[in-house]
Amino acid sequence: MKRDKKGIDITNGPIGSQLILYAIPLAATGILQQLFNAADLAVVGQLPGQLGKAAMAAVGGNAPVIGLLVNLFVGVALGSNVMIANAIGQKNSKAASRAVHTSIIFAVLGGIFLTIVGELIAGKVVNLLVVPKEVYAMAVKYLKIYFLGMPVILLYNFESAIFRSCGNTKVPLIALAASGVLNVLLNLFFVLKLGMDVDGVAAATVISNLVSAIILFVCLLKDKSEVRVTPKKLRIDGSMLWRILKIGIPAGFQSMVFSIANIVIQKSVNSLGTTVIAAASAAYNLEIFAYYVMNSFGQACTTFVGQNYGAGSADRCRRSLRLSLMECYLATAVSCSLILIFSKPLLGIFNHDPEVIDIGTIRLKYIFFAYLFSVAQEVLSGYLRGFGVSAIPALCSVVGICGVRLVWIFTVFKRSKTFTTIMQVFPLSLGVTAAVILIVTLIVRPSKRFHGSGL
Repeated sequence: MKRDKKGIDITNGPIGSQLILYAIPLAATGILQQLFNAADLAVVGQLPGQLGKAAMAAVGGNAPVIGLLVNLFVGVALGSNVMIANAIGQKNSKAASRAVHTSIIFAVLGGIFLTIVGELIAGKVVNLLVVPKEVYAMAVKYLKIYFLGMPVILLYNFESAIFRSCGNTKVPLIALAASGVLNVLLNLFFVLKLGMDVDGVAAATVISNLVSAIILFVCLLKDKSEVRVTPKKLRIDGSMLWRILKIGIPAGFQSMVFSIANIVIQKSVNSLGTTVIAAASAAYNLEIFAYYVMNSFGQACTTFVGQNYGAGSADRCRRSLRLSLMECYLATAVSCSLILIFSKPLLGIFNHDPEVIDIGTIRLKYIFFAYLFSVAQEVLSGYLRGFGVSAIPALCSVVGICGVRLVWIFTVFKRSKTFTTIMQVFPLSLGVTAAVILIVTLIVRPSKRFHGSGL
């Protein structure tokens, strides 16, 4: 297999093995990043008695809010990924460089904006989530500290997108591995040694993200390829930012609206009490591992299609889609099966309460069944975005996922307020969305429609 110093040579060689080599470090990176939150929950969940449950609820209950704001900018990072990959496929190093430097400045400015907004609205947001009284103060404290780290959290995500665009998923993994070890050590030090609670785990997360962002920035400064960062070139290129936003905003809007629907669902979960919140939080921190395995192939499809589209190879774009779907289904099935087999001891890591474990197991079963449809939705969305078609999957997801979930919560759940009722909406909404995106992809047929044209 051909390789260069930057990573995988995406426009040449066997696609099947290249996808695996690209996706495995990417999945590992996502899983390791999620371990930041899992470590937070695991540590605070060991606090004595009701305090442990309340701390878990405070950390886990904030997840949809954090996702709402972060995902908007992570979607824009996906726009950077596509533009850089397309420029590399076209061998246009100047365009790639402009996209890289614009992305980094935008990440920092966007992070500062989120910090300011987050500090102003943290209390109001927690109020909207209707958390129990015993959870409110800790939830606000955790959210405010987390918001302070937004500039470095977004910077890390944009830097990772830059490396992924040129086929390199290993460097972000190495950076995150180093900061992940630091995160666990800081969690233990702040909580067990200094007696802190959610403020300790939030501070540990921010510090570890700062370390990973610095590592990647130094690597970009030393890189010898078209994605190398030169400090004097760090500025916003207006035309390039527009092209990035043209792809990234619909993707970010999709994730943001998706998070809004999840906030409504989280609010419904919160209404069922602290035990249910703790159980849902623990299950989420397991199911997300399988999601990152699945999502890695969707992102791989975007990058492979983006570069091969830039190189004018429509056939490799189509083959990337077929192989991404096949490999994604296989990898997701394996990861979901392993988590289900060991679900009870894994949930017990977060909290030993049998009721928490039982409710968490129910959530895992429903979510993993829904992943049958989510694989198609992720990979087909990634395929379309690789061609620069970002608005269509965003619209499909808004209607299929968000629309169905909101209607379900305000109608069906209103009549039957149980945890099982909430969980039933996941396979339903993802099934509808996958069917719609498949139909749209067959109609649009981007590999034929866009063959021979550039972004």
